[in-house]
Order: sequence, then structure tokens, then C-alpha cells
Amino acid sequence: MRIVLVEDNKMLAGGIEKVLLDEGHSVDYFFDGGIADAHLNHEGADLAIIDINLPTLDGISIIKNIRKRNQHFPIVILTARSATSDRVKGLDAGADDYLVKPFKMAELDARIRALSRRNINLLAETESIGDLNYHRTSRRLYFSGQEIELNRRELTLFEILLQRKGQYISKSFLADTQYGIGSDISMNAVELSVSRLRKKLSNYRIQITTARGIGYMMDEVSC
Repeated sequence: MRIVLVEDNKMLAGGIEKVLLDEGHSVDYFFDGGIADAHLNHEGADLAIIDINLPTLDGISIIKNIRKRNQHFPIVILTARSATSDRVKGLDAGADDYLVKPFKMAELDARIRALSRRNINLLAETESIGDLNYHRTSRRLYFSGQEIELNRRELTLFEILLQRKGQYISKSFLADTQYGIGSDISMNAVELSVSRLRKKLSNYRIQITTARGIGYMMDEVSC
């Protein structure tokens, strides 16, 4: 999942980013509210975590801008403000959840999972491709009831390719989605991830094709 984190406490942001990356998400981190708003306008996100007190543009204004643009991804507010009036203000601006500092990372992680489930409620819980069944809520992949083991990076890559099944996705987009925009990741890392995933799925009537200069596409193989 592509998560945008907007937080001016760099130590806190570093801790959150590490946990999210360990969970297999990509993270785009911003210290400045104005820059974050511009990024969200152009790139969007699967989920945003936004502090209220920020340089240039405050978090409430960012959230209002997001909703004015009809961007519907979930938003979690992180703030030291605990008054009921502050919670109401944040939720009325368009946030989906509100977490007061200090907090346990396990709680933030649980809230992200809950919002992710809510965000996919318009999609089928289970989707089939080739001989495999993917369960969205649990993020697990099965063949005849037996789980197919994928590491976190492979699972994220599979989800991206499945979401755009039958369409080519550029290598740079995959890099940004897996590791975060601006990450110091070589395109070779993306090629290696695709190669490993291709091998794991090849026996289940699933193919990942490469178009030079265009990108990768996942689709099922006809019988």
C-alpha cells in the first residue's frame, strides 16, 4: 500500500516509517505541509497519515483540500491535541480516524488495517487469477486451500499487478509504489522482485510479461 506520511517530528516520523516499511508498505514522507499537499494533489495515495501542526500548511487545511479534490483515500490524523473539539474539527474536515500522541505503533498499525479493509469494501473479498485465489482482507494467496508463501515485497508487487491486471505498469511506478517516491532504489531491485514473483506464480497459470521500455503486466494463461 502507498502511504503518505506528513509529520514534522522527524524522529517520530522515522519510527513510523520503519514500521510501515517492515509491513511491506511504501512510504512517502513529508515534513512540510505545502509540499505534501502538492504531492497528494498530483500523486494521490492509498492512505495518508497527517499531523495537524505543520510548516507552510496545517494538516486540517491539507485534509480539506484532499476532500475538495474528491480524493477518497483514508486519512489518519496524528496530533498531540486531545480535546473533543479538536477531534470533531479533524473528523469534520474529512479525516477517517484520529490518533493522539503519544501512541503505540501497534495501535496505528491496527487502525491502518481497519481503514484498509473499509477502503476495499466495494471490491470482492476474494479474487481469482489463474489457479489462485487472493483474499483481500487477510492479504493471503491460496491454491486449492493451501497458502502460497510470498514475502512482503512480493505480496505488495502482486497486489499492484493484480489491481491493474491485463495492463502494463511502468518499472518506475512499481519502484515508487513499493519503496516510496524518491527512494534510492535501483531499477535492478524492481527487476529482481518481478523475476522472483514470476517464478513463484508460473506453475499456477499466471504470467508476468515484460515490454521493453513500457513495463510489466500480469495476466492469466488460458488453458
